[in-house]
Amino acid sequence: MRVARFAHGERIGYGVVDDDALVVLVGDPIVAGFDTTGERVPLAEARLLAPVIPRSKVVAVGRNYAKHAAELGNEVPSEPLVFLKPNTSVIGPNDAIVLPPESTDVHFEGEIALVIGRVARRLTRANAMHAVFGVTVANDVTARDLQQREPQWARAKGFDTFCPLGPAIETEPDYDALRLITRVDGDVKQDGVSSDWIFDAPTVLEWITASMTLLPGDVVLMGTPEGVGPLRAGETVEVEVPGVGTLRNPVVAQAVAG
Repeated sequence: MRVARFAHGERIGYGVVDDDALVVLVGDPIVAGFDTTGERVPLAEARLLAPVIPRSKVVAVGRNYAKHAAELGNEVPSEPLVFLKPNTSVIGPNDAIVLPPESTDVHFEGEIALVIGRVARRLTRANAMHAVFGVTVANDVTARDLQQREPQWARAKGFDTFCPLGPAIETEPDYDALRLITRVDGDVKQDGVSSDWIFDAPTVLEWITASMTLLPGDVVLMGTPEGVGPLRAGETVEVEVPGVGTLRNPVVAQAVAG
């Protein structure tokens, strides 16, 4: 089942994607379940939004593909390397990624994202996936020059618009067979599979929740495959996870006042 968050007129709601329409849900399905109103909204008349605005945080895993670690000259980690992105960095499908003047080397990083569906603390590998509502598509946009210059990644990863999410959440994916493809202006830049994760989803969730509680609506980014590269104003970046959807965002330069 694919669930999307949408705007239709002045209303913002959730719906189940059914062919070319959204079957409108009563409330937020992460909290309220899948009761429907019976109403159908044509997809052509709706504007898809980020499928979730994390209630507290976006947790991301760095260097979770060996070839990506190698392309940046980094060691493959022996345990998950996690960092945080602010929820203010989240944007939705077709929203613009804004290149800030503080960086001259902003990169795309296509990723598969887990959406948390319940309060999760000290999960084990055996029960970890029960805490996951589903998967969506993400782009962990990164100011690479700032990341390389500063020992903490909060600024490099945390600019407004640096966490596109969407277009939908797939609630019943095959976590071991997810494919991710990133394109810039139609040219394929990344093509990876979840089976290449160094640390699989249960391991990552066990590791994260040993130190912090995950809340419903939190998002966990599972790392990016090799092929990351720069973004330029005027380009369009697409991240596709077949069966989940394609996340498309234009790239623009920050407008300078005065």
